[in-house]
Amino acid sequence: MEKAMITLYTWTTPNGRKPAIMLEELGWPYQVRAVDLSRNEQFAESFLAISPNNKIPAMVDDAAEGGPLALFESGAMLTYLADKSGRFLPASGRGRYEALAWLHWQIGNLGPMFGQLGYFAVRAKEKSPPAIQRFTEEGERLLGVMETRLSRCAYLGGEEYTIADIAAYPWTAAASDYLRNVLGESLSAKPAVCRWLDTVGARPAVQRGMAILQK
Repeated sequence: MEKAMITLYTWTTPNGRKPAIMLEELGWPYQVRAVDLSRNEQFAESFLAISPNNKIPAMVDDAAEGGPLALFESGAMLTYLADKSGRFLPASGRGRYEALAWLHWQIGNLGPMFGQLGYFAVRAKEKSPPAIQRFTEEGERLLGVMETRLSRCAYLGGEEYTIADIAAYPWTAAASDYLRNVLGESLSAKPAVCRWLDTVGARPAVQRGMAILQK
């Protein structure tokens, strides 16, 4: 078996699954190091040296040009892997920047808003109705943004599957699972998003990446 040159530090969250999906799509050997958030392992000094923000995921590529490279922030990791492999992101032109725009849309909008909704509507012991309403409305708005885009294009970046889809899939899938009590009805009324979820979710690499650390 080929030696793993990439070490992925991750946990079973939507962000943590993004680079796992990408690595599975590439078929590259990699090793996984669990960073158990329930035990606050992300605050260990050894992890801080890799991820200065104390958040997963993070990655070390021992075979990077110029020597081992440690990366944090899932969007940076996806872009790096896409550029290194020459896959799932055009090298230049309109298609590259459309995919990057939707990648950054996920990073700045879908993830943070769904994450806040998950906290206030699901995890928080004391519920705050104004916060739940605020983030539910924003979550529904973002699903509407996706619906408009995906009613015009097969994928978020255009007609080809890209890192924008890899980034958005785990968070959107949460709307039908973890967040189904607050977003399930809205999601079911979005046929283009549901079609996209089925298409992306049927990819074997996506299924393997979504199952990271669950075996």
